[in-house]
Formats: sequence, C-alpha cells, structure tokens
Amino acid sequence: MNRFRDPINALTHLIGAILSVVGTIAMLWLIIAENNVTPLTLISVLAFGAGLICLYSTSFIYHASLGSEERVLHLKKMDHAMIFILIAGTYTPFCLLALSGTTRIVMMSAIWGIAIIGIILKVMWINMPRWLGTGLYIFLGWFAIFAMGPLYAALPLPGFILLVAGGVMYTVGGVIYALKKPNFSKAFGFHEFFHIFVILGSLCHYCCIFFFIL
Repeated sequence: MNRFRDPINALTHLIGAILSVVGTIAMLWLIIAENNVTPLTLISVLAFGAGLICLYSTSFIYHASLGSEERVLHLKKMDHAMIFILIAGTYTPFCLLALSGTTRIVMMSAIWGIAIIGIILKVMWINMPRWLGTGLYIFLGWFAIFAMGPLYAALPLPGFILLVAGGVMYTVGGVIYALKKPNFSKAFGFHEFFHIFVILGSLCHYCCIFFFIL
C-alpha cells in the first residue's frame, strides 16, 4: 500500500472499477437472457457501464500514481473529466428507456452537451475554484429535475426512490468534497468520505437501472 500515492482512495476505487466491470457484464447478460437486446438497451448498457469503468479505473490510476508532478496533473484532469462522463453515462439509460419523444431528445442533447463543456473546462482549467467545479457536477447531476414528472411516471416507486437516493448520495459527497469536512484524520478524511458517497450513489443508480429500467 505504501507504493500508492493515496492508498485508501486508490483501493476504494479499484474495488469500484472491478465491480463496474462485473456489473456491466451482468447488465449485458440480463438483456440477452430476457431477449431484450435492442439498439437502445445496448447503447444504454454500454454508456452506463463505460461511465462506471472509466471513472473508477481512472480514479484508481490517479490516486495510485507516484509519477512526476506533470503526470499526476494530467491524471487529475482525466479523473475530474471522467465524472462528467459518468453523470452523462448514468443518464443515458433513463433518457433512452424511460423517456420518449421530445423530452428524450432534449434531455440527452442537453446532458451530453453540458458534459462535453464540463470536460473541456476541467482539462483547460483544472484549478478552477472547488465550489465551481463541484457546483457544475451537482448541476448536471440534478438536471433530471427538468424531467422529474415523466421519470416519476415511468418508474415504479422503489425505482424512483433509488434514482433520487443516488442523487442525494452524490450530492452529499460533493458537498463534503467542496467543504473539506468532516476531516477526522489525515488517513481518513473528507476525500475518503467523498469516495464512499460516490460509490453509494453509483450503487443506487445501478440497482435502479438493473432492476427497473432494463
């Protein structure tokens, strides 16, 4: 563990990366087993799975890296940019499979458009104020509020609760990251709490998509 730059955060997101691969395979198995392989379900599974795998694997590499300052900065940019990929990838199954018509098109276009803008900003301005970066993530994360009615109508109550719970978990994690609190010790502080809430948010949304969307 002492060979990692940030051992605890590297380990938690290594576990997240492994679970993401397993979870993506499980989603593919589900749509095949239920004879539900369509362009929309396949795109949904691949977008969500890729978002999970890219975020957690990139985060693991970033927190584990002991390279030069330039290398670590490059990995930091990728790590932060992948958050936008995960958010947009998570939205994709909800937009394609739970929404329809104009709402589907507008939501997909807006979410991926904002995600691309966010990625460019993170790459070009990695040292933006913490509150601004976190605010962008939370804004995009709660963009679903503009389609809350159709989503509520499309999902059974347990699925809708999981959708909202995932958003709450991500938001709590984002607030902890922005405030840098609680910070009980150097070994396990605000950053570690942030990572735990990110994993919990991913788990809620994964269960919602697996059990109620696909």
